[in-house]
Amino acid sequence: MTLDEMKNIDIRTVNPDTLVDMSGYNIDIDLPKQERMRQLVRKAGNPYCFKSNNIAVKVSYADTTATIDDRMENYLRTM
Repeated sequence: MTLDEMKNIDIRTVNPDTLVDMSGYNIDIDLPKQERMRQLVRKAGNPYCFKSNNIAVKVSYADTTATIDDRMENYLRTM
């Protein structure tokens, strides 16, 4: 399956039993971005659609250097 096919999977129709449970998986933030991406793909199989604590999760990624902490801080400042 190509990355585009993985990205376009419909979370509403995917069989949850085919998804890898990623709960407890930690990403080594000291690694370069490309290596972190490789590790995620190796572990999850599909970096766009997986399970966390048996809940199906669909994610998208932005090409940015902003972290989730940066985004949350910005969000909280606008409240």
